Amino acid sequence: MAPGGINGTALTDFADLGERLLGEVITPSDGAGYDEARGIFNAMIDRRPAAIARCRTGEDVARAIRFAREHDLPIAVRGGGHSVAGMSVVDDGLVIDLRGMNAVTVAPAARTARVGGGAIMSELDRATEPHGLATTGGRVSTTGVGGFVLGGGAGWLDRAFGLACDNLLSVDLVTAQGEQLHIDEEAHPDLFWALHGGGGNFGVATAFTLRLHPLTTMTAMLLLWRPEAGPTVVRAYRDFLESAPDRLGGGLLYFTGPPEEFVPDHMVGALVCAVLITYIGHEEQARDLAAPLLHLGHGAEMITELPYADLQCMLDDPPGYRNYWSAEYLDSFPDQAVDRFCRRAPDMIVPSPSQHVLFPQGGAVAEGPADFPLPWRTSPWIVHPFGLWDDPADDARARQWAHDTRADVRPWSHGAVYLNFIGGEGRDRVVAGFGAENYRRLAAVKARYDPDNVFRLNHNIEPRPPGL
Repeated sequence: MAPGGINGTALTDFADLGERLLGEVITPSDGAGYDEARGIFNAMIDRRPAAIARCRTGEDVARAIRFAREHDLPIAVRGGGHSVAGMSVVDDGLVIDLRGMNAVTVAPAARTARVGGGAIMSELDRATEPHGLATTGGRVSTTGVGGFVLGGGAGWLDRAFGLACDNLLSVDLVTAQGEQLHIDEEAHPDLFWALHGGGGNFGVATAFTLRLHPLTTMTAMLLLWRPEAGPTVVRAYRDFLESAPDRLGGGLLYFTGPPEEFVPDHMVGALVCAVLITYIGHEEQARDLAAPLLHLGHGAEMITELPYADLQCMLDDPPGYRNYWSAEYLDSFPDQAVDRFCRRAPDMIVPSPSQHVLFPQGGAVAEGPADFPLPWRTSPWIVHPFGLWDDPADDARARQWAHDTRADVRPWSHGAVYLNFIGGEGRDRVVAGFGAENYRRLAAVKARYDPDNVFRLNHNIEPRPPGL
């Protein structure tokens, strides 16, 4: 190893790379700046890359990729840094950090937005809001747009506007060879298909063009009950969603009652059962639709009209916590599944930001393009144990709660899973995220554009040419 370097890469080599970028290169010698740059959302992940290339252009990204390959360094790609498995940082490798490529340009007449590969959700939402436009975004405002869209993209608006990738019109991508491609339905159609759910397997996405939809008024309704009311509330919510219009979304969750003005003292810091209704429209309409739930005797409520960008921040998960998430996609949610779901809620860590979640699908999600490699889109229900805690002594308990929650509802599982909702759970779960036939097709695209599996720090698709 060269002095001060890794894999034969000296600090002078990284300095030379920095001279060739419009951005900058950060190494361990940069002290506090390095520690800030390598930190990600999940505090369980503590990795030390050899260097972090903070890129500002597609050419910066291409040079960083070529440099890493020349020096035999593994590559991680960072957008928002929200991968629960820590896929956006790597020990002894090069992180391609896209956060400096975060511009969002809106074309109101065309109802499109061009989004930099390092933009986060709030930057997209705040840019489109003045134009009365929006597209399906993640449920956390600090989520990176890139990883979210490439993985499929489920959020509060998906029942009305489809998944994020359903609204993906084009991608600028830098390949493993450092080639810069513009990809759409006509240019590289095989890769365009693969980028609708295939994740970061095929290159570094430096820009996206997304379809936007008219959106001026949102209503949010958060209703809280004591946990013992859970089985009744969950059944009512399940039945309510069966006939709810597509412009109504949200979810049901058990979580720790927050210290907000609308929450009574006996619920603050305690386990509560909550229904969140998100509605594209005015409060009066939302109240009429939600009447079956409003009559269930909830103990606290927050009902308001608000901008969509503000809704996106409403349940933001705070950084700095240890994270473990998983998910099970269900074909049905009968009473027995309801009971198992509710009984498992007290096993989560309380007080903490953890959430024991039930999300609905349907609407434009189920009706969206059937050809994309997203076999989970037809499932009407998602059980999503979402663990966040701060004490390492609770690691095993939090993981066990997530595994037990999945096991409880597995008899009704579809078998497929949205990979953005899980960490590293093995190859079988990766294949389940795409479906076996889609996986084979994706592997052939991977073999064409990344035959050496350079982009492997992800829910990895192993390159395999057709017929092999």
